[in-house]
Formats: sequence, C-alpha cells, structure tokens
Amino acid sequence: MTRFETAINLFDTYNRQDPHQLSWEGNTYPAEYFYALKLYEWVTSLEPSAGESLLLASRSQHIGRWKTPRSVYPDGKAGYLNWRKDLARFHASTAGELMQQAGYQKPEIEPVKHIILKEDLRYDREVQVMENALCLVFLQYQFADFLQKHEDDKIVHILKRTWKKMTTPGHEAAALLQFDERGQRLLHMALG
Repeated sequence: MTRFETAINLFDTYNRQDPHQLSWEGNTYPAEYFYALKLYEWVTSLEPSAGESLLLASRSQHIGRWKTPRSVYPDGKAGYLNWRKDLARFHASTAGELMQQAGYQKPEIEPVKHIILKEDLRYDREVQVMENALCLVFLQYQFADFLQKHEDDKIVHILKRTWKKMTTPGHEAAALLQFDERGQRLLHMALG
C-alpha cells in the first residue's frame, strides 16, 4: 500500500466513526464518511488531473466534524464564524497527524493544511477547486434536507452566498443538478 492509499484509508477509518448516519440511494453511511467520498468525487470531476495534496485535502476536509457540534458555540454570526474557524484548524491538524502516520513529512503536509484552511481562496487554484466542490456537495446532497428546515428568505440568502463562493466551473456543474420544484424556484430567486 502506498503512502497515499494509507492516508486515504486512515481518513476513511476516522470518518467512519461518525455516529450520525445518512441514507443515500438505499445505502446507509456514517455522514462525514459519505460527504468525504462525495467531496473527493466532485474534486476529481472538476479537476481530473488533481494533485496529491488536493486529493488528500478533499478526503479529509471535514474530518471528525461531528466532534464539535455547532450547538457548543453561541448563537449568531460571531458564534458561527468562530465554530467554522476552530473546526478548520481541527480538520487541518487531524489530517496532518494522520498523514504523518502514513509516512508524509511536514513539507508535504503543509500544502494539504493550506487547502483545508482555505488559505488564499480565489487566488489559489486548488483552494478554489475545493470551494467549488464543497458548494456542489451542499447543493447535491444537503440542500434538500436544508429546504425542509428553513424558510424561503433564509434559503435564498444561503443560495446567494453559495453561488458567490463558486467560480465558473462550479456554476456550470451546479446548473446540471436537479432540484425539486421549491428548490428550483428558490434557486432562480437567488440568482435573480
């Protein structure tokens, strides 16, 4: 087994510990394991020649996310932003530790952390590919559930923000996704 395969296996084993389960097309998965698989798929779809750092980052972007639920932070935007920032550092650190176990050295780990932390977003091609892929995972696999929990105004606001985070390749891929009638209507409202 190569270092890359070992690292992927370590990431997947870690994410399979997620106590939250989800069903997709008749199969049940630990949630973060499922999302890691789908993020990896989107990254390879958007960037068929993706390098090792981007592939490793995509499989570990939200590693162990269930360990720090949003509810442990205060309500409101500041609480949300602090939660996201702390989570990103946790994900990067955990991915780095597992990569080290797989045989990677610090100079090889740092680019993966850079992508996970979304440093130089909009200026770093790999970081932007990751952002596009994250938005597409949300739209394809989480949006329908999100629709059930929130009012139209909030959904339109979130869709506007999601669309703004993506670049042309993300927009083109998102345009091919299928949504129910309400989702399609709200997407059209968000995009004006």
